[in-house]
Amino acid sequence: MNRLDLKIPPVVTGAVTAISMWLVSRTLPTLAFAPLRVVAAGLGLVGAAITALAMLSFWRARTTVNPLKPSSTSFLVTSGIYRFTRNPMYLGLLFVLVGWALYLANVLSCLFLPAFILYMIRFQIKPEERALTARFGREYLEYASRVHRWI
Repeated sequence: MNRLDLKIPPVVTGAVTAISMWLVSRTLPTLAFAPLRVVAAGLGLVGAAITALAMLSFWRARTTVNPLKPSSTSFLVTSGIYRFTRNPMYLGLLFVLVGWALYLANVLSCLFLPAFILYMIRFQIKPEERALTARFGREYLEYASRVHRWI
């Protein structure tokens, strides 16, 4: 286990990414035009809806939504949006960040998106997967073999 594994809440990682994107966007002129802002808002709303559906699934199952303590999960959620993606909360956050990148309309800000994905996979998703495998064993491995991490 790496010292960064499961240490920074994903929402903080997303916020730092969004702020960094904004700061970098100030260095070059934007390519903004009204239809791009509409698409950006739409992606942000889709991301928020995906995250809300995921959280609702966890609340219905009465299991933790705390991403820093996956070992305290009491139930493996595989229904609802979890039939399509194993990480809908992170996928929703990514949609919000893509919407933000389009809103900023700056090519440099888009460079933070792959960095966010790589960071999340390495320091959040893989440690979660190890914890869920230890907790649920074959049930989680079978689920993981059927459903992709992102989409």
